[in-house]
Amino acid sequence: MKADPSHQLKLLDVAELDARAAQLRHQRAHLPELAEISALEAERTELTDQVRDARIVVDDLTAEQAKADREVEQVRARRERDRTRMDSGQITNPKDLERMQHELVSLERRIGTLEDAELEVMERLEEAQQVLDGLAIRADDIDARLAELVAARDERRAAIDTTLQEVAGARGPAVEGMPADLMGLYERLREQKGIGAALLRARQCGGCNMTLDASELARIRSADADEVIRCEECQRILVRTDESGL
Repeated sequence: MKADPSHQLKLLDVAELDARAAQLRHQRAHLPELAEISALEAERTELTDQVRDARIVVDDLTAEQAKADREVEQVRARRERDRTRMDSGQITNPKDLERMQHELVSLERRIGTLEDAELEVMERLEEAQQVLDGLAIRADDIDARLAELVAARDERRAAIDTTLQEVAGARGPAVEGMPADLMGLYERLREQKGIGAALLRARQCGGCNMTLDASELARIRSADADEVIRCEECQRILVRTDESGL
């Protein structure tokens, strides 16, 4: 392939812009905030499940405590009614009085048992609520940190996108007037290797950093100025300048 030396030289400007754009896209895809955001989002998802399960436990224990409270109050109310009847003298039959006294003793025992159960439920509910509160605090902390990280990520992305637009804007004039066949080869190589053209500097390929041997240098030295040279190792377009050491 033949191409005017000035077009070959201009290809280096295009390659530099493309390399800069690739570097910016890599930075955008590997922002320092992204790994922490990903880890926190995974933790937040897991935490959401834990909060849901903890809330179910709290709700169940709350209902259980309400039931225990009602049972205690019902038995206490019955005990008070019986005491009132006894204290008011409504019970005159000795057998009925004795039966009611036994029932009061039984009610006292029942109240003690229910109060113990009520206390146990209260303790379990308190522990469950502490777990739920702790999870909620951690969730709030994660949400706050995520908000900070997302804001920082978006700010960095916006800055990178602005620079990418500037690079893209500069590329248009850089490729203007370039031969279609030269640009076609360059684009194919760029797609395959990331860098389509490189400077031959001090006998070294700027793409793969291989130092060319004497026979290859002799071949390049004898080639016409408009001959498009390819690196023997990486096949990239090699652009010759006064720095090439030929």
